[in-house]
Amino acid sequence: MSGGGARRYTGGLVNLDKGRISREIFTGQAIYDDELERIFARSWLFVGHESHVPEPGDYMLGRMGEESVIFNRDRHGRLHVFLNNCRHRGMRVCRYDSGNSRKFACPFHAWVFSDEGELIGVPKLESGYHNELDRSQWGLIEACVASYHGYVFACWDEETPAFEDYLGDLRFYFDDYCELPDGTHGDWEAFGGVFKWKVPCNWKFGAENFGGDYYHNPSHASVDAVVLSPAGTRGRHTYDTVSKTRAVHKLNILTKEGHNARGELFKDDYAYVPTYQEMAVVEDYFRDCYAKRQAKLGEKARWYGHGGTIFPNVSYSNGVQSMGTWHPSGPHETEIWRIFLAPKSAPDEVKNVLRHYVIRYQGPSGLTEQDDMENWSSAHQGARGTIAKRHDFHYGMGMGHERKGWPVSWLGGEIYATEDVSEQNQRAYYGRWARDMDRPPFQRKPLQAAE
Repeated sequence: MSGGGARRYTGGLVNLDKGRISREIFTGQAIYDDELERIFARSWLFVGHESHVPEPGDYMLGRMGEESVIFNRDRHGRLHVFLNNCRHRGMRVCRYDSGNSRKFACPFHAWVFSDEGELIGVPKLESGYHNELDRSQWGLIEACVASYHGYVFACWDEETPAFEDYLGDLRFYFDDYCELPDGTHGDWEAFGGVFKWKVPCNWKFGAENFGGDYYHNPSHASVDAVVLSPAGTRGRHTYDTVSKTRAVHKLNILTKEGHNARGELFKDDYAYVPTYQEMAVVEDYFRDCYAKRQAKLGEKARWYGHGGTIFPNVSYSNGVQSMGTWHPSGPHETEIWRIFLAPKSAPDEVKNVLRHYVIRYQGPSGLTEQDDMENWSSAHQGARGTIAKRHDFHYGMGMGHERKGWPVSWLGGEIYATEDVSEQNQRAYYGRWARDMDRPPFQRKPLQAAE
């Protein structure tokens, strides 16, 4: 049993009225144990993209909290997410990162499960179990699954709202992320596998950073000084060039669900800015996409998303599409998984430009992400000291200056926005975290007579 039962999160360890958060929430083992039960066992968690499992029988391994899961497409084309855990002794029944198979077998006692999760093979069923084992009750443990524009999320708790309700008012911004460059919702495809690496910090540092930290640029000074952008010009982003020539609102967006987003709202229609003049195919592709997007979205084409965080642990980045997942591995370590995607129908020249960019920018070797990892691991160490942990972190930037539904009503639902820099998004994120942590822990049901 964890020691967090009497702990007060809302107004206690997370005091948003004062803009203060205890350092304990990043380092306490009992708090971490509560997170696995009260947050990760109840939230919709990202497990992969449909393009990872395009054919019947395809599978890949994912993670939900600390646990391994199998994300697969069965022989009938249906998507599943199973706990990668034999019902007999808990061994992993799949030990490959990805592949194609119509069954999963435990290497310990050879219980065999179908790609639909059914227990189909048990050694000694007659001589050992005397045909008294009801195999229909001992299939793989399956999560609820939702596919949203090809991004697949899973949840263990049937009482958690359906995924679109869970997404709530972030839907406008996540829809924007899921759009192809021409403003339509077509096919994306993941490329280059899944980047995985570990960082010595708590998982929440990455989630809060990608959700709204707009003023950590001093740590990227060296990156800004070199050629890094997709166009092969100085700067980090495609939108750097665009932003310098147009008037914009640079916005932080929070939703009442605790999700958040970042982006720019151009104050008027903006003209296409040539970016890839030395790459004719790439330039023609993005110029054509710009024209189609303007025609399809009209005034809403003024919104240019940068990214955000879906509570609790997945962050998305626009421009060159990527999804980063902050998997917990104890209070003091995070295993980061990141995938990259490109429009499936784009010319190879476009895909190559995007691929080369993400290698420079994100992932374990990306220059910008290396800066972030140094920041988070140092901040985590700063939360562990005997003297340091007596003193709360300050999250008060911009308190009281959030504006509801600003600056245009079509920006989606009941949102609050602040311009330039603030910590409203981080406060919203930790407000949701504290509410979830204050819920009663899971209570196991008594064994039924039939079991």
